[in-house]
Amino acid sequence: MAIKIEMLRCFQAVADKGSLADAAEILNRTPSAVSMMLRQFEDHVGAPLFETGRKSRLTPLGELIRQEATREITHFERTVTAIEGLARAERGFVRIIATPSIAQVVMPQVLRRYIAEHPAVRIDMRDADSSAIEQEMSAEGADIGLASLGPIPGFDRRRILTDRFGVVCRADHPLTWGWQTLTWSDLHGTSFIANGLCRQIDDDAFTPLLESARLSVRNTASILSLVRAGVGITVLPELAVLPEFSDLTFLPLQDVSARREVYMFTPDAAHMPPAARDMAAAILATEFQTN
Repeated sequence: MAIKIEMLRCFQAVADKGSLADAAEILNRTPSAVSMMLRQFEDHVGAPLFETGRKSRLTPLGELIRQEATREITHFERTVTAIEGLARAERGFVRIIATPSIAQVVMPQVLRRYIAEHPAVRIDMRDADSSAIEQEMSAEGADIGLASLGPIPGFDRRRILTDRFGVVCRADHPLTWGWQTLTWSDLHGTSFIANGLCRQIDDDAFTPLLESARLSVRNTASILSLVRAGVGITVLPELAVLPEFSDLTFLPLQDVSARREVYMFTPDAAHMPPAARDMAAAILATEFQTN
């Protein structure tokens, strides 16, 4: 007969209380049931664990086994607690990969609430461009992806927000003087910096501007740094320009309806850890303020 955790609990209770009756009370068993389980344990060990029939004093072997039993019971209880915590999403590890503007603007309000409700869950969040996010999700390198992408085979895709495109330039750029009537034609002759999100703009009037761009940059932070330095202007979604960028201006175009669409990508819910499922639900439940 293999040693079971209940045998160890029984032995520990008898050793702690010094009597079968007291051990039976805390174990919620009858004294005879405790006596039988203890006898099975001693038979398996092959030596007596108590010096007297009254169970008030352990043998030297019993003292050693008591130490091991206590250690094993503690380990078992911690394991059970961890498993139950994982199942209830109280513990675990969530991996998120998002485009930079979403990581900076959208996720803070989600994470603030989620961390308060799941204090034992660890979170790893990285930012990357949309193409890198697609590769990472396909390689199972993240549980949740937030990006402007078409469908990815094998993943659920849900739209979480949209925001408008506009021109991003320095606050002192001449374009800011008449932005109320700004159109694509007003951008011809400027030093235009292309980026990956420009592909989402389906407008024939925009195509010549995109084709004339001599500089293409994928990273949003790098694009904004170049615009700040006066290298050129670009077109980005409104959320990409944070309020603290006081030296930059976002100019919505008046005759353009193009909007960025941001989607959340997740595996099928049955293949997501509970903590990641709760994170996805928190993202979907958040109302994001966009124009």
